[in-house]
Amino acid sequence: MSGFAPGEGRWRAGLGSLRQTVRQELVARQLAAHLPDAPPRRVLDLGCGQGTQILRLARRGHAATGLDASSALLGDLTTALDAEPAAVRERVRVVQGDVTRAAALCGTAVFDVVLCHGVLMYFADPGPLLDAVADVAAPGALVSLLARNGDALAMRPGLFGDWPAAMAAFDGTSYRNRIGVEARADRLADLTAALAERGLSVPAWYGVRVFTDTAADDAPVPEDLDALLAAEERAGRTDPYRRVAALLHVIARRPSGE
Repeated sequence: MSGFAPGEGRWRAGLGSLRQTVRQELVARQLAAHLPDAPPRRVLDLGCGQGTQILRLARRGHAATGLDASSALLGDLTTALDAEPAAVRERVRVVQGDVTRAAALCGTAVFDVVLCHGVLMYFADPGPLLDAVADVAAPGALVSLLARNGDALAMRPGLFGDWPAAMAAFDGTSYRNRIGVEARADRLADLTAALAERGLSVPAWYGVRVFTDTAADDAPVPEDLDALLAAEERAGRTDPYRRVAALLHVIARRPSGE
């Protein structure tokens, strides 16, 4: 598996598109339901990219660290930070490096909230990344993982009429994504079991992009975005719709007594 780097340019070009807007907004809303503003939390975003989520959390008063290997994406985050008030800038720390080395790169720090969005699919073996997530999660921590939904992997090629890819996806976990990179999907049961092995339980999960996954890469954000998001948000928490979403948003917890 080639990892994210070959598709980074296409990813950056798609920022602000309908598909990315839906993803970021739904994840933020779903996360907010589990994360009170007070007291402020220590947040680590593994594979933070351009920092959409940590900027939102820093604006809410949380202390946020963003870790990513991409100098270009961290540059985008730094540029965005420059436009923020000083109080927000002071709450954000930016670290460049390999996400699987999070514990070493962050010193002895552990975090109350650990985000890892859109990163698992670029690991042929998710174990090292899940180990890194568990290593930096404090007792009582909330963990937010966004992965490709392996239980619905045939939906996208099927809706596009790519029947060979749809047939292969029923029993497989690999796929070629919209930025041209070979990637891997996770099934909910497998991801839940892998987290349990690392002392993390899963009290909630959501689907992301039930209705808009097949939108064109350059589809603009519509004027009726609020109505679209309301429908996507409802579908993302409701069976059977959430089960066919393109992305799987898992909320996990570490027991507070550990």
